[in-house]
Amino acid sequence: MESERAREEARFARARQRLAEWLAADGIRDPRVLNAIAEVPRHRLVADALSHQAYEDAPLPIGEGQTISAPGIVAAMSQALELRERDCVLEVGTGSGYQAALLARLAERVISIERIPALARRAEDALHALGVRNVAVQIGDGTRGWPQAAPFDAILVTAGGPDVPAPLLDQLAPYGRLVGPFGRRGAQMLMRIRRGPNGRFTSEALGRCRFVDLVGEHGYSA
Repeated sequence: MESERAREEARFARARQRLAEWLAADGIRDPRVLNAIAEVPRHRLVADALSHQAYEDAPLPIGEGQTISAPGIVAAMSQALELRERDCVLEVGTGSGYQAALLARLAERVISIERIPALARRAEDALHALGVRNVAVQIGDGTRGWPQAAPFDAILVTAGGPDVPAPLLDQLAPYGRLVGPFGRRGAQMLMRIRRGPNGRFTSEALGRCRFVDLVGEHGYSA
């Protein structure tokens, strides 16, 4: 049984490496992001019945009407954050914990907010099982941010809202970066917003995308 489990883990490791190589060929250039993709066991963050699909570049259901994003968009968003090893990151929308596990390898500290308690508890347990110790999962309205730990060097929004929540902009540090999907449903744009030293914000469009709704006081109603 032990050798069978070891063989299975070896197959998953090869699948992760192939996924990282495919993403590199598709435009992901940050070697730290690619290494994280090759190292984080996505199959342990989805249901057992879906583990054989874990290293396809496709979203998967995680329950509660939510999904785990495709590895390609997770990698692209991680790369767009331009993370440094000492950064403190706020993630809005923990979901399965996969994105948080990647961010944990790229930054010093991650605070991840999940509005659905069942998902938050499941993600926290999964991250603990993976040995991830620099992610704190909080239950709450992510559109309000987490002011008690602000300012953040980077903020990642993993659900689509009509506009960038104002509290998140307020909690972004000078030179900070915020990445997330915004715009009308079905036609969102992945945006990167930078805060300059003078407090002014600049934004750039990174490409069209489609995410589940960002629900909260500064997003959509539940």
